[in-house]
Amino acid sequence: MNREKFDLVVIGAGTGGVGVARPCAKAGLKVAIVDEQPYGGTCMLRGCDPKKMLIAVTEGIDWAMRMKDKGLRTESMSVDWPQMMVFKQTFTGIMPLRLEKGLSRMGIEVLHGNAHFTKDGSVQMGNRVLQAKYYHIATGARPATLNIPGEEYLSTSTDFLERKTTPERIVFVGGGFIAFEFSHIAKRAGAKKVTILQRGKNALVKFDPDLVEMQMERTRELGIDVHCESVVTSVTKKGNAYQVLFTTPQGRKEIECDHVVHAAGRVPNIGNLNLQAIGVETGRHGIKVNTFMRSVSNKNVFAVGDCADTGGPNLTPVSANEARIAAKNLMVGKDVRPMKYPPIPSVVFTLPPVAKVGLLETEAEEKGLKFDVKFKKTGNWYSSMRVGEKFSAYKILIEQGSGKILGAHLIGPGAEEQINIMAVVMGAGMTANQLKGVIFAYPSYASDLASMV
Repeated sequence: MNREKFDLVVIGAGTGGVGVARPCAKAGLKVAIVDEQPYGGTCMLRGCDPKKMLIAVTEGIDWAMRMKDKGLRTESMSVDWPQMMVFKQTFTGIMPLRLEKGLSRMGIEVLHGNAHFTKDGSVQMGNRVLQAKYYHIATGARPATLNIPGEEYLSTSTDFLERKTTPERIVFVGGGFIAFEFSHIAKRAGAKKVTILQRGKNALVKFDPDLVEMQMERTRELGIDVHCESVVTSVTKKGNAYQVLFTTPQGRKEIECDHVVHAAGRVPNIGNLNLQAIGVETGRHGIKVNTFMRSVSNKNVFAVGDCADTGGPNLTPVSANEARIAAKNLMVGKDVRPMKYPPIPSVVFTLPPVAKVGLLETEAEEKGLKFDVKFKKTGNWYSSMRVGEKFSAYKILIEQGSGKILGAHLIGPGAEEQINIMAVVMGAGMTANQLKGVIFAYPSYASDLASMV
């Protein structure tokens, strides 16, 4: 086979891959990029972006429910699922080709197929062999293997986002982001029975438990059944339906449904790359890299995002920043720019959203920090009353002595934008008193922040 030679071969055409391919090509490197799926990655095509388009539609239902007794006539409000999917497709349908064309215009070789490494240090993709000085891996994550009978009947979040009709009875296995966000979409879109089965004692474990409890109450009020300490043991097909068997502290139970969604976590998508052939060390959290995003065991390999053990959270904007650092180090041929993680906000895009940045109370205690906790439910604040949202609150951790904010936790309307401001405040090292001194436009969700600290 003829070897096609490049300066850089990128595997994965999501944020973490494109974010390296572009600057390297712009700097004059000969670059190839390959992906087995349409270009754009999970976030753009199978996760964050299409999900929020569905939320935008179901938000209309949520708004109508909250405004029902406040002057808005809501008798005919409903979601047309097929039309909602057409709306989603107006974005996801055009982005892969748009992205490919943009990369091609930069002189990047755009390739499609399954890639894996060979013992001679090349990448094989079908009948093509690609050889490069550097390789960059950004293949993301895939649903974790659950090892239960009937696992083949579980659909994925990708499948959910491609459904042609409203799910009638749907079960989510797992109690994290996907389960809560998608269950809210399904229920507001007209699903008759929606169930979340979480194996642990608590759901949304990375978020403040007091605010999660409020979200649990809101979710159940919406008509979604949430069961914690419920371990799914098998899924069987029964005609056109499925029987989901699970164990609880009270014994064995089962639910019949039409759609079972895997929402029980994701793992690095690196199993088919044959990384051992080029001496790339991996672990439970993916490819082991140093702070410069370079493989700890092969200096010619870089990796970022969900497939790499970077120490950062698995979030799209994080992989974008990691890619920026990887590109800088790759282009100069040595480790000059380490990745430094600022306070990073995270949001569960339920309605209302739950958001966080910084430390949880338990994490601050484990670090031996001395801090004050400001926690208050804000359903009676103007910003929540105005939109009829009774489920809103904040919890802010303020370090004693320095007055710096250690953690901010929010639930309620506008929380997804408020948390971004809190991330900037914390990253800049501002104190609670300095935040109090900021004059925001009023009335706005941002203007509430000064009253929270």
